[in-house]
Amino acid sequence: MTADEEPGPPGLSIAGARATITLRRPAHRNRLHREDLHALQSHLRRIAADDALRVLVLTGQGPAFCAGFHLGQLGQPDAAGTDPQLFEHTVDALAALALPTVARLNGGIHGGATDLALACDFRIGVAGLTLRMPAARLGLHYYPGGLQRAVARLGLQAAKRLFLLAEPVDDAELLRIGYLDALVGPAQLDTAVDALCASLQAGAPLALRGMKASLDELAQGGADPARLRERVARCADSADLREGLAALAERRTPQFLGR
Repeated sequence: MTADEEPGPPGLSIAGARATITLRRPAHRNRLHREDLHALQSHLRRIAADDALRVLVLTGQGPAFCAGFHLGQLGQPDAAGTDPQLFEHTVDALAALALPTVARLNGGIHGGATDLALACDFRIGVAGLTLRMPAARLGLHYYPGGLQRAVARLGLQAAKRLFLLAEPVDDAELLRIGYLDALVGPAQLDTAVDALCASLQAGAPLALRGMKASLDELAQGGADPARLRERVARCADSADLREGLAALAERRTPQFLGR
């Protein structure tokens, strides 16, 4: 077992322009403790500060993606800080990343992991996975940001099904409602994730990051037309656009620099 595979807080690895965060508590279906959330926030800050990165993959060890927050820590003081919305703020930080993000769903999705995966831009799931959001059966009112994200990305009726029924949802239904972008067999999971990451890394970073932000703002109903036009203008005057047009004319692969 390597250091990156040892159980504990999430690990971060970087290979070229791709970052990977791996949840590392397989014996507990990768449930998230408070220390894990602080580690995730630290990794996300590092990724956000590195303009050389083009894509982030979030995944888990073992047969499950994530079991959500460690319910045994509900109501306990936060030893590493005083943030009462630590989970919500961590997921919001993932959603706010400028670069594209991919959830490599290697297994079941439970509780808060529903929103953790939904905060990524794309989700590729392994055949046989199920999702369950049990908040209603526990007496919990889920945090507003997660509810808003579910409605914006899945639609009201799908969100009601997930949160109000609190029943397991199988892989085919998750694909049908748009929670999953792709569903593949275990042997094809890494190939599918690699292909999606390659497609994202082939795009111009300035355009990708700008359009991701604009699309998210439009979906949330909070888009500022002036801010959207500013992003359009920035790309129109970018070295990336000039490179893209030159590469098209010369029939070669563009070399984008993100400016």
